[in-house]
Amino acid sequence: MHKTSPHRNQRLADQIQRDLAELIPRELRSPSLGLITLQSIELSPDLAHAKVFFTVLGAEPETAQKALQEKAGYLHSLLFKRLHIHTVPTLHFHYDSSVEHGIEMSRLIDQAVDSDRKDENT
Repeated sequence: MHKTSPHRNQRLADQIQRDLAELIPRELRSPSLGLITLQSIELSPDLAHAKVFFTVLGAEPETAQKALQEKAGYLHSLLFKRLHIHTVPTLHFHYDSSVEHGIEMSRLIDQAVDSDRKDENT
């Protein structure tokens, strides 16, 4: 068994992300899914599995994740045709809540700054 280089893994992850970003809106055409944005791809060292992290606007994350997971096999087959590599990783979709957490943290910081300003003015 030979190990793949980390640079190759990153290039492959980037290519999978680009291809999926193109395929998902075309193949999962449903207004109930909202706007799905791919955040990142993490490949297992043996390239057998890919964790696909996404965010969604205009839909429930659980609904989008269920739809993506249901189409994972189909998307895998489309990737196989595009990538021309021996093993295309099995896709596992995960909702990435870090954007929501960032927005909430920013809101809390703004609230704390406003509170400090009010305290200084009294």
